[in-house]
Amino acid sequence: MYSKKWIRWPRTLAFRLTLWYGSIVILLLGVALVLFYLMVTSLLEERSDQELLNQVSTFESIFRAKGIDAVKRVMVLESQAAGERKIFFRLLYLDGAAFSSSNMSYWENIGVAKNAVQQLIDGRLHVFDTVLIPGRKQRVRILYGVIGPSVVLQLGQPMEHASRFIEVFRKIFVGTLSVLSALAILTGWFMARKALRGLEEVTRTATEITCGDLGRRVPVKRWGDEIEYLAVTFNQMLDRIEGLVAGIKEMSDNIAHDLKSPITRIRGVAEVTLTTTGMDADAVGQYQGMAAGVIEECDGLLDMINTMLMISKMEAGAGAIERTELNMGVLIQGACELFEPVAEDKGVTLVCRVPDRCAVSGDARLLQRTIGNLLDNAVKYTPEGGFIGVFVAGLDGRRLEVVVEDTGIGIRASDLPHVFDRFYRCDPSRTLAGTGLGLSLVKTIAEAHGGSVSVESAPGVGSVFYLDLPQI
Repeated sequence: MYSKKWIRWPRTLAFRLTLWYGSIVILLLGVALVLFYLMVTSLLEERSDQELLNQVSTFESIFRAKGIDAVKRVMVLESQAAGERKIFFRLLYLDGAAFSSSNMSYWENIGVAKNAVQQLIDGRLHVFDTVLIPGRKQRVRILYGVIGPSVVLQLGQPMEHASRFIEVFRKIFVGTLSVLSALAILTGWFMARKALRGLEEVTRTATEITCGDLGRRVPVKRWGDEIEYLAVTFNQMLDRIEGLVAGIKEMSDNIAHDLKSPITRIRGVAEVTLTTTGMDADAVGQYQGMAAGVIEECDGLLDMINTMLMISKMEAGAGAIERTELNMGVLIQGACELFEPVAEDKGVTLVCRVPDRCAVSGDARLLQRTIGNLLDNAVKYTPEGGFIGVFVAGLDGRRLEVVVEDTGIGIRASDLPHVFDRFYRCDPSRTLAGTGLGLSLVKTIAEAHGGSVSVESAPGVGSVFYLDLPQI
């Protein structure tokens, strides 16, 4: 038996759903954190650039108001006040040569970018540059700006805030992503298990049914989702299967009963004849009687088997119908004449009223057997003094309706839906002769001709069968 233990965990649907969910959530979290990092670093860089621009504007105002010497004094004071490792100032000529600066002992590795100076000569007011001090892993933001005629101010400050933020962010990023990833995986696993719980119930029910419990059904949660629809459909399928199994069992019992009775009679006749008959002249007649009885019972068995095969072939579409133009009136008259002596012997009145001409296209042999089966049922179940009527109605040029009515014992309402089923007998004791195939064959032949058959009945009143066929 195929069991869940044979399913490798990585191949389970729950694992794959969890993996997809966790991967998507982790990816989205990573993208969100990266975007947050870029936004914050951009804001920090803009803030640093604005501070440098403010410094350039201040020195430009000092240069215009008090001259270059005042600029030199102020930049030394600013460097000392902020801290010589926090900011530096350098005055340059337009050729890039430095002629004054703050204390550059900490910034000695920072040179002058010739291309930045060239951009100022070309008309740019300010030029930003970012450099990495060798051996310190420290980034410095540098600004070049013109503060006066032929005078360029180079100033820079370390990007401490950005560097500190990056270091903190890296720790937070790893920790947060790890925690959120674990939560995403746990949440995904919980959601996948919850979503697949219905499938597990379907699988569990199917396993129990495999073990023989056809009465089991999948619980329906009434959530209105796909799992509920699957459970409802699965239960409907189980109801259908259980009905078919019950039908097959009942059919098997019926077949066994219908086969057992004639075989028992054949054996009984043969045994009695062999054990009671001597070898005198009368024995020949008794043996002949036994042989005749055996042949009769065998004919009954063959007829039942041939009827079953005919129904199966016609339902499968394998039985060919030899269609010819028929006068249904003549065919019905012939059937009534055939059953009239049987009805008279039983004391039943048989009346046949059909038009002289009502044409249909069909197989004469099959349609004759259909009418014969309906008449046989009517004669069999109509008591002495009863009435059987056969007539044709509904002649509208398109369809005709053959009606066979009787005043027989009738059919119970509970039996009406099943009278056309194979081997169904309204007599559970099966004391009356018959195989339960006659009406099933009528239904099969009618449908094969594009028609239908129906019945109305009441116990103690009688039955009316309607055979509907298309006209030519």
